[in-house]
Amino acid sequence: MKDAAVAGIPDSGFIGDQRGSTIPATTMSTAFLGVWRACAVVFFSLCALIENAITIPFFARAQRLHARAAWLHRWSRFACRVLGIRVSTRGSMPPSGLLVCNHLSYLDVAVLSSIRPCVFVAKRDVAAWPLFGRLARAGGTIFVDREHRLSSSAVVDLVQDAIASGSVVVLFPEGTSSDGTTVLPFKSTLLESAVQLRCPVAAAAIEYALDQGSVADEVCYWRDMILVPHLLNLFFKREIRSNCSFSVPKIPSGGRKEIARELHDEVVSIRS
Repeated sequence: MKDAAVAGIPDSGFIGDQRGSTIPATTMSTAFLGVWRACAVVFFSLCALIENAITIPFFARAQRLHARAAWLHRWSRFACRVLGIRVSTRGSMPPSGLLVCNHLSYLDVAVLSSIRPCVFVAKRDVAAWPLFGRLARAGGTIFVDREHRLSSSAVVDLVQDAIASGSVVVLFPEGTSSDGTTVLPFKSTLLESAVQLRCPVAAAAIEYALDQGSVADEVCYWRDMILVPHLLNLFFKREIRSNCSFSVPKIPSGGRKEIARELHDEVVSIRS
């Protein structure tokens, strides 16, 4: 059989037997990309968790939180590269103190941690997530049970210790994730650390963009979305663009509720 191009038959963009194949080349390449990404992320994560379990105990107790944050930073840089997440910044992430940010997706952690080692505060439910729960614990995440006031009080102490040690601690004070159309009101409880320590506090705004598809439905993780199908869909996205904007850190004044309102307004104002 003559080659299609020689015979004057236009290239259909499909691969395989020309006598009826219906698999687009772009579909095959996208499928391969998604499978490769899934395998790479799982394999590297398992290797990284083994490395974490072996090396962290050798650090002095006072240095373990920094070591865990640095470990998560390395994992996040790899994950963003493999998943095709292009991270751009406006302003600079502070090297220490408290950073408050809007919350859109579990990707927020990888994006922010890829910029600089940092310690995250997350709801306790995250600790039970498949794979991500292990990664979060290994990365030094501070977990809070929002249903129990005593838990929140203990978390404030842990946040203060982390800040006092020179770490930058990231809070998502909305208390949940959203579709990104607006910034939800901030809960003020965990901002007590900033009130007591009078440490520098900066605001951050994170946003995502896709060439094709809906950011609200395919990148943002909110409402009653299910983790595994949502993550699998992301593996097949060619590129995800993330933009992180940072304000200049400043020492807060006033009570925690006043600080929460001011930081909320600042996050809204720095979104692009």
